[in-house]
Amino acid sequence: MTDASEQIEAWRSVAAGWEHQRPLVWESTRVVSERLVELLDPRSGETILELAAGPGDTGFLAAHALQPGGRLVSTDAAPEMVAVAERRAAELGLSADEVSFAVEDMAALSFDTGLFDGVLCRWGLMLVPDVERAAREVARVIRPDGRAAVAIWAEPEANDWMTAPGRTALELGLVEQRPAPDEPGPFRLSGEGRLAEVLTDGGLAVETVEDVELTWRTESLAAWWDVARDTSRTLALILEDATPEDGEALRRGSERRLERYVAPDGSLAVPGRARVALARRPG
Repeated sequence: MTDASEQIEAWRSVAAGWEHQRPLVWESTRVVSERLVELLDPRSGETILELAAGPGDTGFLAAHALQPGGRLVSTDAAPEMVAVAERRAAELGLSADEVSFAVEDMAALSFDTGLFDGVLCRWGLMLVPDVERAAREVARVIRPDGRAAVAIWAEPEANDWMTAPGRTALELGLVEQRPAPDEPGPFRLSGEGRLAEVLTDGGLAVETVEDVELTWRTESLAAWWDVARDTSRTLALILEDATPEDGEALRRGSERRLERYVAPDGSLAVPGRARVALARRPG
């Protein structure tokens, strides 16, 4: 199984790409973050922890609701990602009284037990090698009756934007096999009931699990390829090992998988699906 250090290095390597593509990714996926924050229902005076924050935008949606007197703690396992979030907070005019930042491994958090009123985690839990331990850590740092709002990706069949390169690479023989079902990855917890199972086993009481539909948009297939190359460490590794000819074949084949989503003006709109859950630590 992939270890934590490999996962952290992967995210360190694509942090610049995520910062570059942040506006487009945020425009397409904001609906998921809005639903997470709505479920969490942050209130003034509370302290909220965001895990695997990446550029930080999900937590920043909640930050103003915590005032007066509250605080967002924005964290990621990759220092470069934390730096991206710090720059984004400065752009938004968030003060040090409203948000602080830390490098944190979700499976080994440094925070005291029961410190936070709530936890936000968008697309992070399924990437932690020891997902069960991470769920226990989420439960541990929440106060009794505190809550956690978590998002994962739904089934790969509902997320062509993300799966096109991997499926094409498999067909071309550029990778030998699909990742094992329990390997860290975007669809690791997409099986029926799997998210609720992990959260429950971690010590949380699951209140709701629901799907959120979204639409990925770019101005062209070429722009989609740029986003995929910038933000996917898996794709970057495949391209590093591929010949120029194989890399071009991968691009063309991946784009063909998405041609049905191209509008007459050449723009791309690909449907996607996330899964969100709200859980509480029993009081």
